[in-house]
Amino acid sequence: MNITRRRGTIAFFITLGICLVGLAVALNVGWIILNVTERRVALLVIGILFFAVIIAGLVLNTIFLVREIRRNERQDSFLNAVTHELKTPIASIRLYLDTLQRRPLEESQRQEFYSRIREDNDRLLATVEQILRAGEAGAKGVKRNLRARLPVDLRALAQTCLEETVRRHHLSPDAVQFEDRAVGKQIQVLGDADALRTAILNILDNAVKYSPNGVHITAELGTPRFNTATLRITDQGVGIAAAHIGRIFHRFYRVGGVSLSKVKGTGLGLFIVRSIARQHGGDATAQSHGEGRGVTITLQLPLITTAGLKTEPAPEEATA
Repeated sequence: MNITRRRGTIAFFITLGICLVGLAVALNVGWIILNVTERRVALLVIGILFFAVIIAGLVLNTIFLVREIRRNERQDSFLNAVTHELKTPIASIRLYLDTLQRRPLEESQRQEFYSRIREDNDRLLATVEQILRAGEAGAKGVKRNLRARLPVDLRALAQTCLEETVRRHHLSPDAVQFEDRAVGKQIQVLGDADALRTAILNILDNAVKYSPNGVHITAELGTPRFNTATLRITDQGVGIAAAHIGRIFHRFYRVGGVSLSKVKGTGLGLFIVRSIARQHGGDATAQSHGEGRGVTITLQLPLITTAGLKTEPAPEEATA
C-alpha cells in the first residue's frame, strides 16, 4: 500500500513539473509573439532569460522532490529490514532461554540450544556492526583513518572467510571453491584486517542469500597488474538486471522483485564493501549477465610493493 502511494506521489510531482514547464514555455512563446518589435529587443532577451531560469528551477525542484521520495522509501525499507533482523534473533534467544529455564533437558539438547543461542547472538552482533560501519562510512566531512594499517595477507584472509561462510551457513565444502591465479606470489595489502574481513564476508553472505536454488560460489584471487590485487567472488544465483547494477552499492538500496521478496537484508552490505575498499585505496565493482545468471563482485586493492612500501592513499568518501 505504501509503495503504491509513493509511486502515485512520484507520478504526481512528475506530472506537475511537466505541466508547469509546459505552461511556462507557452507563456514565454506567447509573450515573444505579442512583443516582438525592434524597440523591445532588450526586454525580450531579458524576459527569455527569466523564463529559462524559471523552467530550470521547476525541473530541478521536481528532480529533487522525486529523489527525496525515493530516498525516504529506501530508508523506510531499511528500518523495516533492520527491525526484522534485530527482532528475529532476540525472539529466538528468549525462546531458547525460556525453554532452558522451565524444562529439564538432556546435556546434548542443552549444548544444541547453547549453539543456537550463540548463532543468534552472532547474527545480532553482525547486524549492529553493519549499521555502525554504514554510519561511519556515510558520515560527511569526517576523515576516517583505518584503525591499524598493517600488512594483510589477502590470500589467507580470503580462505578464512570462505571457511567461515561454509561453517556459518552450513554449506557443503564443494559449494565454495577457491581459485588462486597468483600461486607462489605474495599478495599483501596495507590496511585493517577486520575491515577487509567484513567486506569479504558481506560479499559472500550476499552470494549465499541470493542463491535460493543452490549455492555455488567461486572466489578467484589474482594480480592483473603488478601493483593491484583482485578478489572476484562469483555466484550462480538470481543475478541482477542491467538497470540495477549501478545502484547496488548505494546505501539502503535493495533489488526488488517477486523472487527476492523473501530475502532479508538491510541494504547496507555492498555499500559497506565499497566504502571499505575505497578507504584502502581500492574499489568494488559488480557485473552480471542478467537475471538468473549470477553476479560477480570484484574487490580491487593496491598491493604492497616489493620494497614493502607504498604511497598512503587518502581515505575517500563513499558515494551513496
